[in-house]
Amino acid sequence: MDWQGQKLVEQMMQILLVSFAVVAFVTGYALGSFQTMLLTYAGGVVFTALVTIPNWPVYNRHPLSWLDPSEAEKHPKPLAANSSSKKKTTKK
Repeated sequence: MDWQGQKLVEQMMQILLVSFAVVAFVTGYALGSFQTMLLTYAGGVVFTALVTIPNWPVYNRHPLSWLDPSEAEKHPKPLAANSSSKKKTTKK
């Protein structure tokens, strides 16, 4: 899943969960049934999970281009400076 796909999934998840919460509340209030409200919302959560959790091809429209291994060998990674070589100054 690419970065744009992750952003899309996050937005879809938020919109779907809020929408199902509103629909579940209205349904439960209209029918006067707390159980109906919970079942409606649980169905919405399951539907949202089925839409957002799998790595569907629609979420891979902008694949990342990785550096070729042969190119990586031509440009070695710079060594990090050794922090223990720095002297600490102490105040007396």
